[in-house]
Amino acid sequence: MPGPHQPVPASTPSQHAASGGMRRGASTGEPATFVVVRHGRTAGTEAGLWTGGTQPGPGLSSGGRIDAARAADLVARIGRDRWADLPRVSEILASPTVRTQETAAAIGRRLGLHVATEPDLREVDLGAWDGLTGEQIDALVPGAVRTWHAEGTLAAPDGESPAEVAERVDALLARLVPGREGRAAVLVGHTIVVRSVVASVLGLPASSISRVRIPPGGVVIVRRWADGVGELVASGVVPG
Repeated sequence: MPGPHQPVPASTPSQHAASGGMRRGASTGEPATFVVVRHGRTAGTEAGLWTGGTQPGPGLSSGGRIDAARAADLVARIGRDRWADLPRVSEILASPTVRTQETAAAIGRRLGLHVATEPDLREVDLGAWDGLTGEQIDALVPGAVRTWHAEGTLAAPDGESPAEVAERVDALLARLVPGREGRAAVLVGHTIVVRSVVASVLGLPASSISRVRIPPGGVVIVRRWADGVGELVASGVVPG
């Protein structure tokens, strides 16, 4: 998981309740609501390892299971006593990795919903850097970690860049909106994926992706209209 133990510039978590009757730009009709959850902690997260999305990877640690349970409790409150103007969650999609499937399963148990697998929610392919610490990566390529976060276009050998993940995630959101207008779906993913969702709805460049702080088990809520216009409802929410 790139980033959680690196000194990345962080945005201040924010949230607001958007009026259901408001329009964004020329958008009309109901938006789809996406509740995006980063998986809970793993042994790799706690050791500062960069863990990509091409392998099943580690499962949740004991702390990660607590993260997932807390996220599930928060998600269950959406459309009730938290963000009461939003629809209640009726669907859960998750990346194929073990850590995201376990996080999604905790949410599914809390809501009584089945979890469907969505391959395009997978974490960035870290290629030759998978399983390394930031210090080990910088030993191989001096300055690589800083460049990765600052520019967003650097890819590991045989891997993907954050910008490439952002393109994939933007296309995924566009694909998911039709048929989900007026509904809310949970998307359980990874650091770069969650950051990319925020970048998509706000129109941020690749160089800004790492400026979005999303801790393990953290929640982001966005709305997206059929014409591609997006709205950030909440970012960096850490369930208590």
